[in-house]
Amino acid sequence: RTKSRADTLIANGATWADSPAEVAQGADVLITMVAHPEAVSELALSENGFLDALQPGSLWMDCSTVNPSFSRQMAAAAQAKNIHFLDAPVAGSKGAAEGAQLRFIVGGAEEDIQTAQPLFDAMGSGVLHIGENGMGSSMKVVINYLLATAMLSFAEGMALGESLGIPQQRLLDGLLPLPVVAPTVERKRERMESGEYPADFPLQWMQKDLQLAAVTAYETGIALPMGNAAKEAYRMAMRSGWGEADFSAIYQFLVDEK
Repeated sequence: RTKSRADTLIANGATWADSPAEVAQGADVLITMVAHPEAVSELALSENGFLDALQPGSLWMDCSTVNPSFSRQMAAAAQAKNIHFLDAPVAGSKGAAEGAQLRFIVGGAEEDIQTAQPLFDAMGSGVLHIGENGMGSSMKVVINYLLATAMLSFAEGMALGESLGIPQQRLLDGLLPLPVVAPTVERKRERMESGEYPADFPLQWMQKDLQLAAVTAYETGIALPMGNAAKEAYRMAMRSGWGEADFSAIYQFLVDEK
């Protein structure tokens, strides 16, 4: 939605459009991947939104991380106009995207997945079909919930160990090989050692995804006591200026607060 971010694509042959509706004109498949449900809704349903401009029978594939009930709302809005819909969020961050190694987690009809398969093949390394519309988003909420809480749990353990006088290097050497630590945490070691947190996945978006999990839990009637505490911990880190850093900066926030 910011033209300067498309400069490289335009230089390599892409065409800029001035509105979502213009993007949709003549498109057989339209893909969205934006930050949050409000952004998806604006692109699709606003005055110059793309949903009214798509041709009947075309396919909209939303790869944004949104809550499942919102995905189902978008599916219903699309289907009312005879537009096919897939919720297809991805597993993988910046490096996986640059290397076309994203894994698509999909909710929708099998025939629509077959239509989109060449695009999945071009952009990623596999497709996991979870079920009907909304189920791809459901699985993505679970994945990011586990990722966020695992990182926070490790960060708290590190902060505790350091407060007891154990050097950071010994903690990392001792903890990371153990099965009690989620494998994804190992990839964050260099950031924790250096104190530099270039973002593969910004902390502010992880906090947003925990909010989506909280909304979803409210809708389904389950309790997420650990998730709600994690959501507020990431929010506090954002208030301390870590929002645009990698979400592993939750560790730095905790050790700086001691």
